Amino acid sequence: MPADAGALVGALRALTPEIAATAAETERQRKPLDSNMAAIAATGVYRFFVPRRFGGFEYPLDAFVDIGLLLGEACTSTAWVTTFCMEHNWMLAQFPQQAQEEIFGANPYVIAPGAISPNGRARVRDDGYVLSGRWQWGTGVMHADWAMLSGTVEETRELKLFILPMSDVEIIDTWHVDGMAGTGSNDMQVHEAFVPGHRSQSITAMSMGRGPGAAWHGTPMYRMPMMPILYLAAGVPAIGAARCALRRFAERATTRTMFGSTTRQADRADAQIRIGNARGRLDTAELMARQVATECSRWGNEQTTCPVDERVRHRVLMAQAVRLARDVVRDLFEASGANAHLLGEPLQRIHRDVHTIASHAVFDCDVIAEQYGRLALGLSPSIPV
Repeated sequence: MPADAGALVGALRALTPEIAATAAETERQRKPLDSNMAAIAATGVYRFFVPRRFGGFEYPLDAFVDIGLLLGEACTSTAWVTTFCMEHNWMLAQFPQQAQEEIFGANPYVIAPGAISPNGRARVRDDGYVLSGRWQWGTGVMHADWAMLSGTVEETRELKLFILPMSDVEIIDTWHVDGMAGTGSNDMQVHEAFVPGHRSQSITAMSMGRGPGAAWHGTPMYRMPMMPILYLAAGVPAIGAARCALRRFAERATTRTMFGSTTRQADRADAQIRIGNARGRLDTAELMARQVATECSRWGNEQTTCPVDERVRHRVLMAQAVRLARDVVRDLFEASGANAHLLGEPLQRIHRDVHTIASHAVFDCDVIAEQYGRLALGLSPSIPV
């Protein structure tokens, strides 16, 4: 196991050449390669958010940003699955003590998709619930041992998250997409599965870092608000991928000559300006992500919960950071010539991947900007935040 966060990042860095070399094969298989997932797990990365009492690390969020950037440069899909599965261990740490002792006690981490959209329904039975439903966006499901699935309890109308073994979950092969194809985020379906009461948790309390597990552990890690961690898990790989696109564009520019010219693209002022602007925008995107991580961590040290205006601000910042990454990739791609569209060229895959990430609901700049504007005008948000 790594001695500290820096050692963990170093262990992952040693894997990135192989992860990058197999990124195209990851896309063809429509899921992260088994060999890469095993190597990533062997670094101990999935213990990042696991409580120390179970052998976890509770490393700072800034190192989480480092990991997302690093893996995003190698393979966007593999990075996405890794950061989400890391973060879902934080979610499990919000569950009641009995659930954590049962699950973390048997294995020091979980690989589990987490679906918080209210697509399931649950009804009370004895000391638990009977859950049914179908959920999209099952990131991590192809290598999962557990699944975290949301459902509305019929008797109370409360939205809860239920954790159940993959033996109770049917994977439906729906992941046929043009971007982020290597995540294997297939649909999940459950029919009348019994879930003990201790393996359920209020999503509202979890989202504020106030689940019973947070009180039990009593450390700042689990008092942080949930959604900024999710924004980082989803957004930082896009910034890493855009950095890869920039590096690839610069490499190609040293050997590429423009049609009708003998001048290298790298020697042209317009290419130099494009690269300089891209570097500046990606530096800005990374700074925004690190600011969200810093502020989220700060709230972990507070006894009060993160207020609504801060939660909206975090989402605005990450939505803008992802938009910057998307625009960088778009601008580099349009100046890369027709050869960049060949399927063997990484730029076209990165272009598709980053645009797909930018379409994620949490990064809809118009929707979240409206809420930020409403708060500035003294109005209440018009959507859940």
